[in-house]
Amino acid sequence: MATHPDARRKGVLEQIARRAMQEYGFLPDFSADALNELKTVWPTSRAAESPGIDLRHLLWASIDNDDSLDLDQLTVAEALTDTEVKVLVAVADVAAFVKKNSAIDAHARHNTTSVYTAGRIYPMLPERLSTDLTSLNYHEYRPAMIIEMVIGDGGVMRGSKIYRARVRNQAKLAYNSVAAWLDAKGPMPAAVAAVPGLDENLRLQDRVAQQLKALRHEHGALGLQTLEARPVFAGDEIRDLQADEPNRAKEIIEDFMIAANGVTARFLHGKQVASLRRMVRSPKRWGRIVEIAAQYKFKLPAQPDSKSLEKFLAAQKAADPLRFPDLSLAVIKLLGPGEYVVEAPDEASPGHFGLAVKDYTHSTAPNRRFPDLITQRIMKAALVGSPLPYSRDELTELARHCTEKENDANKVERLVTKSAAAMLLASRTGDRFDAICTGAADKGTWVRIFKPPIEGRLLYEFKGVDVGQRLKVQLVHTDVERGYIDFKKVQ
Repeated sequence: MATHPDARRKGVLEQIARRAMQEYGFLPDFSADALNELKTVWPTSRAAESPGIDLRHLLWASIDNDDSLDLDQLTVAEALTDTEVKVLVAVADVAAFVKKNSAIDAHARHNTTSVYTAGRIYPMLPERLSTDLTSLNYHEYRPAMIIEMVIGDGGVMRGSKIYRARVRNQAKLAYNSVAAWLDAKGPMPAAVAAVPGLDENLRLQDRVAQQLKALRHEHGALGLQTLEARPVFAGDEIRDLQADEPNRAKEIIEDFMIAANGVTARFLHGKQVASLRRMVRSPKRWGRIVEIAAQYKFKLPAQPDSKSLEKFLAAQKAADPLRFPDLSLAVIKLLGPGEYVVEAPDEASPGHFGLAVKDYTHSTAPNRRFPDLITQRIMKAALVGSPLPYSRDELTELARHCTEKENDANKVERLVTKSAAAMLLASRTGDRFDAICTGAADKGTWVRIFKPPIEGRLLYEFKGVDVGQRLKVQLVHTDVERGYIDFKKVQ
């Protein structure tokens, strides 16, 4: 197929994204009924529920991507003693606004997730909600679910509770600028300097998050690191794909959310109610992971063991940090995707292999993920002892559906990213690149080149090439419309 005449334009990616959404069964637009409901959401929600206790005076702040508008969480910390810190996570109370079986809920239930493509964002909820009424926006009063945790020395959880409250975001912060400041590589963000005491509070949060992270890794959490590529546009024209790398500010949010999700899961289990869990039960191709480790002179056990795998990953990250994301990508592919399952009160889930946590649910992003909204509804019912909003059979079907649509959303996002990548590489046919194999199956063999970090299919002479293997490839073909990037192996 011929390349689109305006193949470097963002508008082309928008068309490709919309087509992909439809092909994978998503609803790219909200129904007229859903949009009409927006007119009554605010007054109805305000009258329906008590807003909870008043915590608007605390030094709440959001940390997210520079361009994020759907703010799901705020965090704050308070030193209790020399060895104990109280951490509060506020999660947007989306359930107060989006009622089960409403037209808005029907759209969210169908799509199950916001889909973030290089062309445009397809939010799970109308923007009037996700970026306004249910977003924890700067200086706005908002209802929230509070997960309170007391963290002792070494990152050990000493206690926790869940309740409802009113909050106010004192500072809208971005990952990169906060991380640069924490690492003494950049100035204090102006939004931090404008709020007295916020700098000390963020440093306290950073210290606790690092302790939580260290404890998880001691228990076998995998220190994986990938290079997620984000398109960079100059106006309407794509100019680059830049790797979205980890940093200390992201780790604050990541480790607090993992801890908060654990608290939520244990709370629901203690209330003897069925709920959703997110997990990677066991690695899909452990044998190949063992083979890759052997190539680095590291012996892994024959049976899956997260602690041993984490020791291997930590050693390789220290030995070769520049190439570590490539090893991580290979391991992630071999671990296989996660899935949603139902945990009943009389059952124990096997836990999340990659996170080294047994009690894990999704509860901290209800603006963006339907499983989190489901969990929030169950949690609110359990708090007051009211009838649960979902039956066991309904949860089982929702778990299956949410897993399927999350996988579909990943496919849509990857397809549009590949179209963006094809735009960048369209003029480089014949160029040679260093690459790593990221997928090997009957349906095809895939490789990712390093600069720019782009994945494509390996054509010809791919027999015997397996995940994690490094090789030299040559670009032979691109197709922006289909998101095709084809390489061949060269000596």
